[in-house]
Amino acid sequence: MISWTGLFVLCSVLSPALCCDWLRHYGHHSNISLTLIRLMGGQLTEQESPVSFPYRLYRRIRNTEVESQLVFIRDSLDQIFNLYHHENLSSIIPNTDKTNRFLMSIDRQREGLNTCVSTTKPADSKLSKYYRRLVTSTLYRTGGSTVSWELIRKETKMHLDQLELLVASIIDSAAASRRRSTPTQHQHWHNV
Repeated sequence: MISWTGLFVLCSVLSPALCCDWLRHYGHHSNISLTLIRLMGGQLTEQESPVSFPYRLYRRIRNTEVESQLVFIRDSLDQIFNLYHHENLSSIIPNTDKTNRFLMSIDRQREGLNTCVSTTKPADSKLSKYYRRLVTSTLYRTGGSTVSWELIRKETKMHLDQLELLVASIIDSAAASRRRSTPTQHQHWHNV
């Protein structure tokens, strides 16, 4: 039997994803958020955002250690949450009930990820800059118009999709790591 100290040492040595039990629930909450973002308005706009989507930032973060990926996911959810608390959106959000439920879902994901990562790890400055540019180019320039709301909703869905892919890759790599570190039945009997 492993003691609490042994479990702590094991978790600190292994990847944070292996010890972050909450990640198993991320997909469920992510699906809720994605469903609500679609229900918060009509069909998503085809209009291009004035700020290009940060695909390079997502590619870069995939090549970092798991802790940085988890912090990035949590910080992205923080940024999304803050988008919907922007004063220019409050008067044009078409369905406040669904929006409130969406925000509660995002908040649950943020809280869950806080159990997995250090709260002292600094936020990614490029991520923060992207969201500042997005707010400035959509909400401030249009005065919080319905068009800007639809662009924010479209960008949010794209981010949620990318975050879900990132979590799936973390879970897959943690599972592969567990398989590599777990002795097979044959190895176990051979060592006995």
